[in-house]
Amino acid sequence: MIDDASTDTLTYIDGRAGRLRLNRPKALHALNLPMVRQMTQALLEWQDDPSVRLVIIDHAEGRGFCAGGDVVTIAKSAQGHGAAGQAFFFQEYRLNHLMYTYAKPGVVFMDGITMGGGVGIACPCRYRVATERTIFAMPETTIGLFPDVGGGRYLSRLRGRVAQYLALTGARIDGADCVALGLANFYIPSKRLDALKAQLCREPEKAESLLAGEAVAPPPSQIAEVLPLIDRLFASDEYEEILAALRADGGDWAKQQLDILAKKSPTACKVSLRMLVESPRQPHFLDEMRMEFGIVTRMFRHGDFYEGVRALLIDKDNAPRWNPATPEAVTPAMVDSFFEPLPPREAWTPHPIDGDE
Repeated sequence: MIDDASTDTLTYIDGRAGRLRLNRPKALHALNLPMVRQMTQALLEWQDDPSVRLVIIDHAEGRGFCAGGDVVTIAKSAQGHGAAGQAFFFQEYRLNHLMYTYAKPGVVFMDGITMGGGVGIACPCRYRVATERTIFAMPETTIGLFPDVGGGRYLSRLRGRVAQYLALTGARIDGADCVALGLANFYIPSKRLDALKAQLCREPEKAESLLAGEAVAPPPSQIAEVLPLIDRLFASDEYEEILAALRADGGDWAKQQLDILAKKSPTACKVSLRMLVESPRQPHFLDEMRMEFGIVTRMFRHGDFYEGVRALLIDKDNAPRWNPATPEAVTPAMVDSFFEPLPPREAWTPHPIDGDE
C-alpha cells in the first residue's frame, strides 16, 4: 500500500518491485530521521518477500534526487546534547549498511542533485543510473564534516587521486563524469525513465538488459580532461603538501582549487584525507561504517560543523569562522583524536539481521 502523500518517503510494491520514493521536494529530498526509518522498515519487510524481486529508488517529484542529510536539524541538535544528531547518524548508517548487504538488487535513478546522504543510498545499489540532470558531489568539508555514509569506501576505490580531489573540494560532477569514474553504470536520458521504471516493475528479472537497452553513450567527460592535474596536484596525503603543490603550479585550474579550499574547514579537510588512507584498510563495510560513525560522532559535536551549517544554510553569510582557522594549526594529534574508537556503549552496530560484509 502506498503511504499517505504527506509522508516524506513513499514505500510500496509496484508489480514485482519494491519502490522507495523520496518525497520531500521543498528540501530537495534531504533525508531526515523519519525517512531513514521508513526506508529501513520497507527494506526489512521486503527482504524475505518472494513477490519483491527488485528495489527501485528514486524521487517522487521536484528537482534533485537527494541533496543529503537534514544537516540544519542535526547542527541545532549539536548545540545541545547532540542526541538527535547522534540518533540520525546511527540509523542512517544502519540503512547504508543494510543497503550494501541487501540480497536483492537495487536500481537507483540519480536524476538530479545527488549529494552527501544521497550518495549513501545510491552507491550501494547494483545498478546506478545517471542522466543529463545528474549533479553528484560530496561537499561535506564546506560544513565541517567529511564524506561519510560509506564515502570512504566508495571514493577510495576510484582511479588515481580523484577521491582526494572530490573529498577536499566538494567538486560537482555530472552524469557523464559519473559513468567515466564508475560511480554510475548507465547513462539514460531523463525522458525515458518513466517508461523504463514501469518495465522494471513488470520484468524485474530483466533489469540489466532493460537498463542497457535504454542507455546511450554519455557526452564527453569534463573531469577526464583534468585527471592528469588531479593526480599530480592532489598526490599527497598531507594537506599542506597539496596546498603547496597547487600554489607552485600557478595555473588557472590550480588557482581555482586554492580559492575553493580556502573556504573549507581545515579540520574537516585533514580528517577527510586521513579517512581516505584508513578506509581501504577496513576489511568489511561494517568496519567502514563503525569507523565513520566514530569520526562523525566527534565531528558533529565539533564547533566547525555548526559554524559551517550556520554560514551556509542558517545565516547564509558564507563567512564561516573555522577553529582552528589554518591547516597548520590542525595538529596530527587533533586528527588522531577523531579516529579513536568509541566506548563500546556508544559504538555503532548494524541492524541485528544485517550481514557483515
